[in-house]
Amino acid sequence: MDHYFTNNPDLKSVPKMVDVSFNSHNFKFKTDIGVFCKDYLDEGTRALLKVLITKDHTGRNLDVGCGYGPLGGILAFFNPLSDFVLIDVNARACALARENIRINNIQNATVIESDIYENVDGMFDNVYINPPIRAGKKIIYKMFADAKNIIKQNGSLYIVMRKSHGSESAQKYIASIFGNCELLKRDKGYYIYQAINNESNNKL
Repeated sequence: MDHYFTNNPDLKSVPKMVDVSFNSHNFKFKTDIGVFCKDYLDEGTRALLKVLITKDHTGRNLDVGCGYGPLGGILAFFNPLSDFVLIDVNARACALARENIRINNIQNATVIESDIYENVDGMFDNVYINPPIRAGKKIIYKMFADAKNIIKQNGSLYIVMRKSHGSESAQKYIASIFGNCELLKRDKGYYIYQAINNESNNKL
């Protein structure tokens, strides 16, 4: 079975446009078969965005598992003086994210095809993850743990997970890596967490 977190060059293509309204602005996103939640903005991303729109995104920011680009694209639009990097292992998702950046006239975002952080260079002030639950706990927890190595001192990891998908266990695991993991908000079953990297990564 093919999933949105894998590549299948033979997958049928049926592109469509999706309208997304957020923070009094209307966005248009091109989606397709083979990407996560192709028909609308998923509730997890919307819940995370509602928290993130109130936070500081100065500097360099990373959207992990960006899909067709709504999270990183919307944040980039509202933070035009900051830099945003969107990554996904799915080549089709990356192609759509690039097109959606262009469609929405976003000037401060780039998209990189990457298996977790494999093709990612440099350090980030913020990392955002709406984890691909179907990829499995091993992959998701690696996303959380390895994020610490690319987050600047005093930078943050933000994640969203449903309680039914193991959010409380994920919180404990992230806290074991970062030394902290605060629940910022509960929103219709989605839990949004922030972990702050209190250590220097200059050695990297």
